Amino acid sequence: MDPTGKKFSSSSDGAIRAVRAATRLVSLIIFVGILFLFVMVPTKTYKKKWIVEVIEKSDSTYFGRQGSTILIYAFPLLFSAVLGCLYLHLGKKTNDNKSKREKEDRLWVLNRSVLVKGPLGIVSTIELMFLVMFIALLVWSFGTYLRNGFQGIEAKAAKKGEKLWVTKLGAAGERLALTGNIALTFLFFPVARGSSVLPLFGLTSEGSIKYHIWLGHISMTLFTAHGFSYIIRWIAKDTLSNQILEWERTGVAIVAGVIALVGGLVMWVSSFPRIRRKKFEVFYYTHHLYIIFMLFFIFHVGMTYAFISLPGFYLFLVDRVLRFLQSQRNIRLVAARLLPCETVELSFSKTPGLQYSPMSIMFVNLPSISKLQWHPFTVTSNSDLEQDKLSVVIKGDGNWSKKLYQMLSSTSSLDHLEASIEGPYGPASTNFLGHEKLVMVSGGSGITPFISIIRELIFTSCVLKIKTPKILLISSFKNSSDLTMLDLILPISGPLDLSGLQLQIEAYVTGEIEPATKNFKPLQALWFKPKATDEPASAILGPNSWLWLAAIISSSFVIFLVSMGVLTRYYIYPINHNTGGNYPSSAQSAFSVLLMCLSIAMAASGAVLWNKKQNTKEARQVQNMESSPSTFCNVDRELESLPRQSLVESMKLHYGQRPDLKRMLLECNGKNIGVLASGPKKLRHEVATICSSGLANNFHFQSISFNW
Repeated sequence: MDPTGKKFSSSSDGAIRAVRAATRLVSLIIFVGILFLFVMVPTKTYKKKWIVEVIEKSDSTYFGRQGSTILIYAFPLLFSAVLGCLYLHLGKKTNDNKSKREKEDRLWVLNRSVLVKGPLGIVSTIELMFLVMFIALLVWSFGTYLRNGFQGIEAKAAKKGEKLWVTKLGAAGERLALTGNIALTFLFFPVARGSSVLPLFGLTSEGSIKYHIWLGHISMTLFTAHGFSYIIRWIAKDTLSNQILEWERTGVAIVAGVIALVGGLVMWVSSFPRIRRKKFEVFYYTHHLYIIFMLFFIFHVGMTYAFISLPGFYLFLVDRVLRFLQSQRNIRLVAARLLPCETVELSFSKTPGLQYSPMSIMFVNLPSISKLQWHPFTVTSNSDLEQDKLSVVIKGDGNWSKKLYQMLSSTSSLDHLEASIEGPYGPASTNFLGHEKLVMVSGGSGITPFISIIRELIFTSCVLKIKTPKILLISSFKNSSDLTMLDLILPISGPLDLSGLQLQIEAYVTGEIEPATKNFKPLQALWFKPKATDEPASAILGPNSWLWLAAIISSSFVIFLVSMGVLTRYYIYPINHNTGGNYPSSAQSAFSVLLMCLSIAMAASGAVLWNKKQNTKEARQVQNMESSPSTFCNVDRELESLPRQSLVESMKLHYGQRPDLKRMLLECNGKNIGVLASGPKKLRHEVATICSSGLANNFHFQSISFNW
């Protein structure tokens, strides 16, 4: 090997890591700066000195008073998102596993679960620390707002001719809204599926849904208290019927606030676990009221103030437009495998350029079942082992999945199934190689994320010839027929030498005391014929997707600023001269929202169209699946050609009992053991309790839960 080349590669990796570290540091400094700003906002120093100076320097005929909030709040967070794109793009060019392991070893205690059962679910030490600090920020903000707002309030009450408690209630209600806006600022960051901000903090969108839930509860509690404070105040003044329908030409539009609050309350009520789990469709459809909520929130407070909480929503809109553009494609569905346990594996055609990591999630829409419903499923295929195939496994637990299984199993004449997808979305990187041993505990369909992990380790061991950690898979199933899901572990990609993979499977059938004697339905395969309009799944922004996302964020924001500046300078400014009067606030807000949406749509559509040329070239290179049986061969022959004996030798079956997880985990030897749990909440909580009990200090626990 050329030592010069090796040295160059090492120095290149070092330079890339240095740039990544610098971009991450700058982003963290921006985040800390924003938090410090929120600490100072309620104070007199900010109100009477800092913001006054900023307004004087940023006030212009192009942006008016909006310029100050754009400069202080919007620009830093959007710039941080662009830096995140650069950080993730450079991450593709180097391998940070070793350095990440060292960082995690220093901070592993902070990632241990401290809360397991309760309304918050499984919470680690560092999550609890940040939650406590965020609550402290809200308490500080409300307390400081209230203290400053109550100064001289007796004179204000006397001047208005109001009772003192009525005036105080109004002041408190206004401060509740100001505090709730802090939670609203961060509300949309966790739900941007292709976020470039979350990975800067080691987070993923699917793993951050609980933060969105927490922030939603906090913001709606404060906004609801804000609304009812004013309603009680108006009732006390006998002005409810007049003021609740008030929409002033300039200033606060009360009707808009009422509409926003009602929309938020409907979303909030439908998001509680009992409704979300039993009536998911109700939760799913009512959550689209976020459009009404945000639009009328902006009308209520005006665009100048809305810019404080707008950056997260702006990034969410970018992500939403890209998802919409991707969902308009008809994806070529090649085959379906029906397992006896009412489980379906759908295999889509894909271009080799579409890369994704283990535990990625893909949203699937099948118009023949429902044109509106999109359902998330774990991607079980591996983008390196199966370069022309993208697979998901669907267990028949809900109404949608049951309809799919019944439709596929009831007819053999189905030769085409229209499908669209969004994603895949997943962690920017994984660190399975950093552990000496991996223990994966699953219940039922919770095994699907582990299929993708094991396939990744198969590629690492069999193709790259890199040593992988020992694997212990503990899977619990209700019936013997569910054991057929284990057949999906090995990929359909030709014979593989699994001698280097140290895999042990402990499978438990809890609902039967002995192997079932009845004959199960044979594994059934369906092949679909493609239509001319079908195309392989591909990366909507191409191989350099993060750079393109950075271009979309930055260019759309520039287009928005230029168009808004021109509108303000040559249309709005001649009317109000930056005084805030004369020109209707709601009209100015409507123009700003429209320009923002158009800017995002233009930038995103341009990027997608540009990359469509490259995707078309790759699509032409993909073999026609229906006429190429060598790619997806007859399922029976595929299963026979795989090293099934290796899998059988690694498996132990247990009937009529549940795994003794505490004993099995504590018997694991090694300094660094990764423990992953996926499946029912009770199972995940049990594993988390064992890992956080202090009986062993070598566990690194991760709960896999997809609460979309």
